[in-house]
Amino acid sequence: MTRLEAFGMIVAQATRGELVFPTSVNAALQLQLALADPDCHIDHAIKLVLSDPTLAARTVALANSAVFNRSGAGVTGARAAVMRVGYRNLYSLVAAMVVRQFGSRIEDPDLRMMAQQLWEHTAHVAALAYVIARRVTYVDPDTALFAGIVHEVGGFYLLSRADEFPGLLDGQAEHWMESAEEVIGREVMKRLMIPEPVALAIEGLRDGLLSIPPDSLLDTLLLAKQLAPVVSPLQQTFLEMLTPSESVIDFLIDNEMMTSILAESADEVQSMSAALLV
Repeated sequence: MTRLEAFGMIVAQATRGELVFPTSVNAALQLQLALADPDCHIDHAIKLVLSDPTLAARTVALANSAVFNRSGAGVTGARAAVMRVGYRNLYSLVAAMVVRQFGSRIEDPDLRMMAQQLWEHTAHVAALAYVIARRVTYVDPDTALFAGIVHEVGGFYLLSRADEFPGLLDGQAEHWMESAEEVIGREVMKRLMIPEPVALAIEGLRDGLLSIPPDSLLDTLLLAKQLAPVVSPLQQTFLEMLTPSESVIDFLIDNEMMTSILAESADEVQSMSAALLV
């Protein structure tokens, strides 16, 4: 089967809603659906968290990270952790687990390395988006964090399927490959119930232009991706996305603020690693 035929098959499956998810992803999606219910009681949320030992450990770790533990007082239990991070960030944590699980069944060592690099890029973008939202664009930081976590979900899905089709992501990118990745990403976001404003910002990364001054979720993601110290391996496979140049960023953010943003985001990536990177 040629690459064109393989992409055609994956795209056709995606547009029919026939997405192939690992079993662990389907289980996490059930938890995500429960947490999305506005009537979900705190006791039920805690019970859901405790039902998955990995999620419980990561929730406590996230609650104790620099992002949420400004006072320095640690928590040790699930109830206190859920109360501290809140439903929205717990939802983001489950989304991170969903995204991470796409790489869990990859056997090809080169693809596994790509998935690891893509996740490191994702974690940096998420942390940068959170800081940039607070200090530059003034959009909701929790939404920015969530958008950063899920912004490459289409790429993770493609990597999870590439094991079935050797050579799928080899060589130079053609326009139809970029289009296929865009369609697949859109369908995966629908399946994962990504809120429309977040999905639109992620889709806008392909050809979006940075506003001056930057004041939107899209602007936040564009800046975060440009500043991320780990590049997405898919930017080397697909056509380069339109991201702001260094000169544009220098015009918007002075050196002192830039240094501060990078230092703060680096600290937060490190402190969130137990919750998001493991």
